[in-house]
Amino acid sequence: MKLVAGVDSSTQSCKVVIRDADTGTLVRSGRAPHPAGTEVDPEHWWEALHAALADAGGLADVAAISVAAQQHGMVALDAAGRVIRPALLWNDTRSAAAASALIAEVGAGEYARRTGVVPVASFTATKLRWLRDAEPHHAARVAAVALPHDWLTWRLRGYGPAGASPLGPQLGELTTDRSDASGTGYWSPATGTYDLELFDRALGHHAILPRVLGPSDAAGTTGPATPAAAAAPVANSIPAGIVVGAGAGDNAGAALGLGAADGDVIVSIGTSGTVFAVTDHPVADASGTVAGFADASGLYLPLVATLNAARVLDVVRGLLGVDHDELGRLALEAQPGALGLVLQPYFEGERTPNLPEATATLFGLTLTSTTRPGLARAAIEGLLCGLADGLDAVRAQGVEARRILLIGGAAQNPAVRTIAAQLFDTPVVVPAPGEYVADGAAAQAAWTLAGHRPAWPVSLAAEPEPDFRPVIHAQYATRRIHH
Repeated sequence: MKLVAGVDSSTQSCKVVIRDADTGTLVRSGRAPHPAGTEVDPEHWWEALHAALADAGGLADVAAISVAAQQHGMVALDAAGRVIRPALLWNDTRSAAAASALIAEVGAGEYARRTGVVPVASFTATKLRWLRDAEPHHAARVAAVALPHDWLTWRLRGYGPAGASPLGPQLGELTTDRSDASGTGYWSPATGTYDLELFDRALGHHAILPRVLGPSDAAGTTGPATPAAAAAPVANSIPAGIVVGAGAGDNAGAALGLGAADGDVIVSIGTSGTVFAVTDHPVADASGTVAGFADASGLYLPLVATLNAARVLDVVRGLLGVDHDELGRLALEAQPGALGLVLQPYFEGERTPNLPEATATLFGLTLTSTTRPGLARAAIEGLLCGLADGLDAVRAQGVEARRILLIGGAAQNPAVRTIAAQLFDTPVVVPAPGEYVADGAAAQAAWTLAGHRPAWPVSLAAEPEPDFRPVIHAQYATRRIHH
């Protein structure tokens, strides 16, 4: 039995799954926390990876490993392979003005045509422009730019800062994959090439960029441990000679872990909400609503992100003084549409639509609609309607939705599932809870070993009966249009 390891180096933690390469059966797993904050020294990710691998029982019997990680983060390296400053993460918004400046210089339509995306503060290009303007002494030292999964893959292969890694700072050995490259703002999913003029415009000068690997390509093998690492308790968790896959961005990793194919749309309800589809054609949305990313299988991954997702339920649950189970029970006591009660849930502003200063609004308060069940239902409907708007935006780019895979912690609430089946006009399935980003990385590792994509089964927790109720989204859209 050959084993493969998948890593999810997310914003909050590092998760590792070790699976049977042939069947996908989970053998063991581990995790370790990451520090909080919107800028992090990447060395913390490296230490957490070691700890998570040790928690998973090490890699002594593993044939291949692949790393999926949070997208967009800026890891700036000097000529000696040292990290110049803490990495700015996707959720660091200090580069919002830089995004506006780049759009003003190039044009939103031109950016979309050349890269499939329009710059926002999340993307790497905007962080490089911020570095150029805010910390020019740091920008001048940049010899290479990597993303979180690129840097971890490089370190796994034995490369790193001079004197701290066995193979040294060979910056030309940096690799990435098309899914993560597509979130930088200077790589094109349509052409499969870097747009170096846009990169230079962001940073102000040339630098080394990771080589972009295909879905089944190997980045190399794990490198030898340094003498210092050999003395560490977790050193044996990374033996030399293990095949290292290309890696991926987190959303692409999740799509791979779910076995998503053309026609599948994934709706994820976490701290933020995402709607993304696997499709066979590239997308270029000049409005910036839909990011035209690539996926990890050789196809494309148009994506919409919302700021207000699971925390909408948290705040209404707290207001009503109930737990999440009771919130769901209350919601199902109210009829679809909650007698006209509509929550537009922009508690933290909103990204889609782009309304950073917006606030949440409750519409349709009457003597009959203002009830505890009505408010509970309006919260769930409002959350899901924001994601339904995302689905409409993806469809407007020519994407066909034949099935919706509803994931995230909130998807396990029976009321969320029931209302989703009433809101979306496409069949909804709810996969069993799992570490789908890490699973996708493990599947990629198995793909690298075997030369073909594995067909691992995905268990379903629920498949709610379709019960389309147009009134839910119609009344939400009316309120949205008039406000």
